[in-house]
Amino acid sequence: MGAHALGAAAYAAKAAEIVDPGRGGAAEIEWQLANMSQTARTALRRLPALGEDSSGPLGAGLLASGVLGENIRILQSALAPRA
Repeated sequence: MGAHALGAAAYAAKAAEIVDPGRGGAAEIEWQLANMSQTARTALRRLPALGEDSSGPLGAGLLASGVLGENIRILQSALAPRA
């Protein structure tokens, strides 16, 4: 289910970029991160990085390529625990 959340977030950012080219996608991702509950953050951190698990929805495929993949990588990077 977490992969679905990342996919939905990636599509929302893609749509926002269409409405506001050059800024909409980034603004949507910023909003998502700012409004995400700690519970959601914890759950999403447990997912494999995009492209690492070939057997799941975050493996190679639609979500791993293009703007959707880029958006998911941005989200996963922002959610990664800080050292």
